[in-house]
Formats: sequence, structure tokens, C-alpha cells
Amino acid sequence: MRQQKVTFDSDGVTLTGNLYLPDTETPVPGIVVAGTWTSVKELMADRYAQRLAERGYAALSFDFTGFGESGGEPRDVEDPTRKVRDIHHAVTCLATHPAIDGDRLGALGICAAAMYMADNAAHDPRIGSLALVAPWLHDAAICEAAYGGADAVTQKIETARDARARFAETGEIDYVPVVSTTDPHAAMPYDIDFYLNPARGGIPAWPNRFAVMAWQDWLTYDSITLAPQITQPTLLVHSQDAAIPDGAHRFHAGLAGPKDIYWTQGTQFDFYDQEPQVTLAADTVAAHFGRTL
Repeated sequence: MRQQKVTFDSDGVTLTGNLYLPDTETPVPGIVVAGTWTSVKELMADRYAQRLAERGYAALSFDFTGFGESGGEPRDVEDPTRKVRDIHHAVTCLATHPAIDGDRLGALGICAAAMYMADNAAHDPRIGSLALVAPWLHDAAICEAAYGGADAVTQKIETARDARARFAETGEIDYVPVVSTTDPHAAMPYDIDFYLNPARGGIPAWPNRFAVMAWQDWLTYDSITLAPQITQPTLLVHSQDAAIPDGAHRFHAGLAGPKDIYWTQGTQFDFYDQEPQVTLAADTVAAHFGRTL
């Protein structure tokens, strides 16, 4: 396995990624990989991309517009629509690479990127197969259940509108921590070891900040309605103890094409960097791509 630093254009913004390639002279299938909301490629996308390369696939992890090593302003704003466009351009990068068979392309989304990969797959016929690990898949009802009810969601959306108006007027962005044990305004005001532990996800490349104006786009995004538009073979790897299993069940039920769902053990964060979850997920995903690409 070897790794290349790559750059590619996304609507005039230069994005930076890591392309992991197996040691072979024959063109291989290519997989685009992305991870959790607010994440940079080093948090978990690199890990899964490397595992796929070790299993014979070319795999591209990258930083979205405004995140990590990629260009773009404003910084660290969770924008589902923009992220879906970035994925589309990442697929183009894979399709045109000489080491990759452009007719055999797949997509792997971990956590929130499951929604964005699903959205792109629903509209991008180049994607021949889709895999989702520990997928966060929500609609309005799931958001209300996850974020404290309809009134709490409405309040977050109103706060986001105020923050967006301030940004439009002044260019200043209101940020809160993504994860914090002390700040009640954090996007996730909990003690989450993965994000706070420097030996896991609490790395310098990830600034742990959430743009308040992003709440509106995040909370009004509906991924469950995408399922009937997806005809590609689709695999979900998930656990009842991971995030919003109801969303995974409902999304899986609505898929229009061949589908499979693998239920195993572990918390949401186990699937990011812990064993045996990562190896089990990587093996299951690689087997899925082997059958369908």
C-alpha cells in the first residue's frame, strides 16, 4: 500500500486529500471516503481509506471545503449541500486517476458522511456501490428526538439565523465547541473521549469548533427521503448501541436497490478507531464492494 497527497478542484476551491493505493500495476476500483460532521480526514476517513487500500481498493479521503488542509471560506461550517458537491468532485478525481478503474467507483460514509454520500449516490450514476458505517441518518422527527424536542430544534434554528445574519453583516462567525464537558452551548455538550482524547480524535488538525449558523442547514436536512432514490447496492454496518439506529432502519427499509444491513456490537465512537469494530467494518465493506463493483 502506498499513499499520495492529491489536490482537486471543487467549484473553484482547491481541496486536499490522501489517496491510498494498493501495490499493483492493474487499475483497481476507487472508493471515496468521508467521516463525521466537522471532521478532518485524519480523524477516521484516513483510517478507513488505508484499510480499503490494504484490501485491494484505491481509496480517497479528503478535507471538505473550509476544513483541514483544504481551501475555502468560511472555515469549519457544516454545510450539507456544499459537502455533497465536494464529494461529487472527489469522485471525479478518482475517475480520472490513471491507477483507478473509472468504471468501478464506490462510496463509503462514516457517521454524518453517510447522509452526504447517500445524497451524492442518489444523483451520481458513476457511483456503483454505497457503504455506510455507523451511519447518522436523520430527518425532522429524528432531529427532534436527538436534540430535545421541537421547541429546542426551533430555538437552534433561530439562533443559527441570527448568527448567519451577523456573518452577512460583519463577516464574523459565531463558533462554539463541537464537544465540551463545560460549555452547555457546545454542539455536543458531553464527555466524549474520542473527541477530547489527544490519543484518539482530539488532534491539532481538528479545531473542535462548530459554526452556530450551521444549525439551520444541519437540522433541516432530510436524508431519509433519499433512500427511495438510491438504486445502487447499499450496505449499512451499525449497532443498536450506536447513534440513532432508528434512522438506519428507516433508511434501509426505503432503499430502492439491492440492500444489506449488518448489525454488530459497539458504541458510535468505537466504529471510528477501536477494535474489533474498525476491522470488522472494513472487512464487511470491502466484501460488499467486492460483490458489487
